Amino acid sequence: MAAMHIETPVGTLEVEEHEGAIVRLTWGRAREESPTPLLEEALRQIGAYFDGTLRDFDLPLAPAGNTFQQSVHREMLAIPYGSTRSYGEIAERLSTYGQPVGQACGANPIPLIIPCHRVLSATGLGGYSGAGGLDTKIALLKHEGGFPFLL
Repeated sequence: MAAMHIETPVGTLEVEEHEGAIVRLTWGRAREESPTPLLEEALRQIGAYFDGTLRDFDLPLAPAGNTFQQSVHREMLAIPYGSTRSYGEIAERLSTYGQPVGQACGANPIPLIIPCHRVLSATGLGGYSGAGGLDTKIALLKHEGGFPFLL
Protein backbone atom coordinates (compact mmCIF):
# COMPACT_ATOMS: atom_id res chain seq x y z
CA MET A 1 0.00 0.00 0.00
CA ALA A 2 1.15 3.51 -0.81
CA ALA A 3 1.10 6.15 1.93
CA MET A 4 1.77 9.85 2.42
CA HIS A 5 1.71 12.19 5.45
CA ILE A 6 0.47 15.67 6.21
CA GLU A 7 0.90 17.92 9.24
CA THR A 8 -2.47 19.26 10.44
CA PRO A 9 -3.82 21.14 13.47
CA VAL A 10 -4.84 17.75 14.92
CA GLY A 11 -1.47 16.08 14.36
CA THR A 12 0.37 14.22 11.63
CA LEU A 13 -2.04 12.24 9.46
CA GLU A 14 -1.04 9.28 7.32
CA VAL A 15 -3.26 8.46 4.35
CA GLU A 16 -3.05 5.07 2.65
CA GLU A 17 -4.13 4.09 -0.85
CA HIS A 18 -4.75 0.63 -2.26
CA GLU A 19 -5.85 -0.14 -5.82
CA GLY A 20 -6.90 3.41 -6.62
CA ALA A 21 -8.87 4.21 -3.46
CA ILE A 22 -8.20 5.66 -0.02
CA VAL A 23 -8.39 2.80 2.51
CA ARG A 24 -7.05 4.24 5.75
CA LEU A 25 -6.28 7.45 7.60
CA THR A 26 -4.30 7.22 10.82
CA TRP A 27 -2.42 9.53 13.15
CA GLY A 28 1.37 9.41 13.01
CA ARG A 29 3.87 8.02 10.52
CA ALA A 30 4.08 4.27 10.08
CA ARG A 31 5.42 3.98 6.52
CA GLU A 32 7.83 5.51 4.11
CA GLU A 33 6.12 7.94 1.78
CA SER A 34 5.26 6.57 -1.63
CA PRO A 35 3.56 9.39 -3.55
CA THR A 36 0.76 8.70 -6.00
CA PRO A 37 -1.53 11.18 -7.76
CA LEU A 38 -4.45 10.07 -5.57
CA LEU A 39 -2.50 10.49 -2.34
CA GLU A 40 -1.25 13.91 -3.44
CA GLU A 41 -4.87 14.89 -4.14
CA ALA A 42 -5.98 13.52 -0.76
CA LEU A 43 -3.33 15.60 1.02
CA ARG A 44 -4.32 18.66 -1.00
CA GLN A 45 -7.96 18.19 0.03
CA ILE A 46 -7.06 17.61 3.69
CA GLY A 47 -4.97 20.79 3.65
CA ALA A 48 -7.85 22.70 2.03
CA TYR A 49 -10.26 21.32 4.67
CA PHE A 50 -8.06 22.68 7.46
CA ASP A 51 -7.53 25.96 5.58
CA GLY A 52 -11.32 26.35 5.51
CA THR A 53 -11.60 26.25 1.70
CA LEU A 54 -12.99 22.69 1.36
CA ARG A 55 -16.13 21.34 2.96
CA ASP A 56 -16.69 18.12 1.02
CA PHE A 57 -14.01 15.58 0.23
CA ASP A 58 -14.15 14.14 -3.29
CA LEU A 59 -11.99 11.05 -3.20
CA PRO A 60 -12.51 7.39 -4.10
CA LEU A 61 -12.88 5.53 -0.81
CA ALA A 62 -12.72 1.82 -0.02
CA PRO A 63 -13.09 1.51 3.75
CA ALA A 64 -12.86 -1.98 5.19
CA GLY A 65 -15.89 -3.21 7.05
CA ASN A 66 -18.81 -5.57 7.00
CA THR A 67 -22.15 -4.76 5.38
CA PHE A 68 -23.48 -2.99 8.49
CA GLN A 69 -20.30 -0.94 8.93
CA GLN A 70 -20.50 0.07 5.26
CA SER A 71 -24.07 1.29 5.81
CA VAL A 72 -22.90 3.40 8.78
CA HIS A 73 -20.05 4.79 6.63
CA ARG A 74 -22.62 5.89 4.03
CA GLU A 75 -24.73 7.58 6.71
CA MET A 76 -21.69 9.43 8.06
CA LEU A 77 -20.71 10.57 4.57
CA ALA A 78 -24.20 12.05 4.19
CA ILE A 79 -23.78 14.35 7.23
CA PRO A 80 -23.08 17.85 5.88
CA TYR A 81 -20.10 19.90 6.98
CA GLY A 82 -20.95 21.80 10.16
CA SER A 83 -23.80 19.45 11.05
CA THR A 84 -24.09 16.58 13.48
CA ARG A 85 -26.23 13.50 13.94
CA SER A 86 -26.67 11.29 16.97
CA TYR A 87 -25.91 7.60 17.10
CA GLY A 88 -29.63 7.14 17.71
CA GLU A 89 -30.63 9.11 14.60
CA ILE A 90 -28.36 6.97 12.45
CA ALA A 91 -29.60 3.84 14.21
CA GLU A 92 -33.19 4.80 13.46
CA ARG A 93 -32.39 5.26 9.77
CA LEU A 94 -30.77 1.81 9.71
CA SER A 95 -33.44 0.10 11.87
CA THR A 96 -30.99 -0.83 14.60
CA TYR A 97 -29.71 0.46 17.96
CA GLY A 98 -27.25 3.19 18.90
CA GLN A 99 -24.59 0.91 20.36
CA PRO A 100 -23.78 -0.96 17.12
CA VAL A 101 -23.71 2.37 15.31
CA GLY A 102 -21.22 3.67 17.88
CA GLN A 103 -19.09 0.56 17.42
CA ALA A 104 -19.12 1.01 13.65
CA CYS A 105 -18.13 4.67 14.06
CA GLY A 106 -15.27 3.59 16.32
CA ALA A 107 -14.09 1.12 13.67
CA ASN A 108 -14.12 3.74 10.89
CA PRO A 109 -10.80 3.26 9.05
CA ILE A 110 -10.91 6.69 7.34
CA PRO A 111 -11.80 9.22 10.06
CA LEU A 112 -12.01 12.87 9.06
CA ILE A 113 -12.78 12.00 5.43
CA ILE A 114 -15.61 9.72 6.60
CA PRO A 115 -16.71 12.21 9.26
CA CYS A 116 -17.31 10.11 12.38
CA HIS A 117 -16.50 13.24 14.41
CA ARG A 118 -19.94 14.53 13.36
CA VAL A 119 -21.72 11.70 15.22
CA LEU A 120 -22.64 12.44 18.85
CA SER A 121 -24.37 10.64 21.68
CA ALA A 122 -27.82 11.77 22.77
CA THR A 123 -26.32 13.25 25.94
CA GLY A 124 -23.00 14.67 24.76
CA LEU A 125 -20.02 14.07 22.57
CA GLY A 126 -19.80 10.29 22.62
CA GLY A 127 -16.36 8.94 21.79
CA TYR A 128 -13.68 9.38 19.15
CA SER A 129 -11.20 6.74 18.03
CA GLY A 130 -8.66 9.11 16.48
CA ALA A 131 -5.50 10.17 18.30
CA GLY A 132 -6.30 12.68 20.99
CA GLY A 133 -9.76 11.17 21.49
CA LEU A 134 -12.39 13.71 22.48
CA ASP A 135 -9.94 16.62 22.26
CA THR A 136 -9.53 15.88 18.55
CA LYS A 137 -13.28 15.44 18.07
CA ILE A 138 -13.89 18.80 19.76
CA ALA A 139 -11.23 20.48 17.61
CA LEU A 140 -12.83 19.14 14.42
CA LEU A 141 -16.33 20.16 15.52
CA LYS A 142 -15.08 23.64 16.44
CA HIS A 143 -13.31 23.91 13.09
CA GLU A 144 -16.62 23.18 11.34
CA GLY A 145 -18.75 25.23 13.73
CA GLY A 146 -20.83 22.09 14.14
CA PHE A 147 -21.46 22.00 17.87
CA PRO A 148 -22.50 25.49 18.99
CA PHE A 149 -21.91 25.14 22.73
CA LEU A 150 -18.24 24.36 22.00
CA LEU A 151 -17.66 27.68 20.21
